[in-house]
Amino acid sequence: MHFTSERRLDDGVLERAFTLGEIPGTLWTPGSAVPAPLILMAHNNGLPKAEPRLVARARHTAAHGYAVASIDAAGCGDRPRSAAEEQARADLRRAMQAGEPADEIFESFIGPLVEKTVPEWRTTLDALLSLPEIGGPVGYSGWTAVGIRLAVVEPRIAAAGFFAGGYVPRAQREEARQVTIPLLFLLQWDDEGNPRQRALDLFDAFGAEEKTLHANMGGHVGTPWFEVEDGGRFFGRHLK
Repeated sequence: MHFTSERRLDDGVLERAFTLGEIPGTLWTPGSAVPAPLILMAHNNGLPKAEPRLVARARHTAAHGYAVASIDAAGCGDRPRSAAEEQARADLRRAMQAGEPADEIFESFIGPLVEKTVPEWRTTLDALLSLPEIGGPVGYSGWTAVGIRLAVVEPRIAAAGFFAGGYVPRAQREEARQVTIPLLFLLQWDDEGNPRQRALDLFDAFGAEEKTLHANMGGHVGTPWFEVEDGGRFFGRHLK
């Protein structure tokens, strides 16, 4: 892991950009000298680690005593994409905007993206846990499809917060029953890009004994800021 830049924010959080092989990422750590528990923060469906909503959540979370990391995994953010991946993105957007069936396009695009993304997150986790300022345990927050797979294959993740969940590949819907760690599941009731009933069915499928559903009115980007604070209390119960 090679750190390429750093800056100290007003609240004492240290923000550092890093590269790990071909993986670019950002690590936020609190100002205290005590090793901090770690939260992996992944945005949905290939959006960049620099997406403003993710950065705001990361900085807020780090200021409350967590190390927070985000990466641009394969096919995400500024990472190179093949012509086929770009076409699949365009086809998916077009179908969803037109109200046409999008399941097969979604499977052909998001399914392989999950398969490529999860190993890079695990490689990143290995490197992060070798840093003296990070002490574990580990939480996950964000993209549901990737989070399901990580929760199944990565025993170091102790708790997870998932967003939306209406569109999740079939493979991860099957794997949901194997997810037994504590979960906080956020749902926007009027999310035009995530069918509500599918999200509710997915929540029901999770095998966790402790799972909590928070549903709020509004569309995809309308999640209230107080959910960040509630997420902090959730992770505080399980990571501190």
